[in-house]
Amino acid sequence: MHKTRDFGLLLLRLGIGSMFVYHGWGKFFGGPPVWKSVGGAMGFVGISFVPTFWGFMAAFSEFIGGILMILGLGFQAALTLMCITMAVATTMHLSKGDGLSVASHAIENGIVFFSLIFIGPGRLSLDEKFKSGCCRQ
Repeated sequence: MHKTRDFGLLLLRLGIGSMFVYHGWGKFFGGPPVWKSVGGAMGFVGISFVPTFWGFMAAFSEFIGGILMILGLGFQAALTLMCITMAVATTMHLSKGDGLSVASHAIENGIVFFSLIFIGPGRLSLDEKFKSGCCRQ
């Protein structure tokens, strides 16, 4: 099984990362009005200042984070941001009374991201390529 582990991680990165690029596209390129609206979710965790900045960060973590996830580049940092975004989304949905059936999407993705932070992107990633190429002696 260990022989196919890296291919499995690549498929996971491609699939989940692509969906986050898709979901983040409209937010990322929506500009300040969209960022402000998305950033309003921070109010559910007690942060009500500069919603445009927080909305941009959420859009950045979904769109750019999805691209970095696909590439396996800056993997742990990207997935940490994505994890935080999913935690805020979960809190927002549960606080609004949407229930577990709506919040489950963010919870599930957060679990995947948190797990992948510890697992890493695998050998078929740019992080691994750069680590191998620049640090060999």
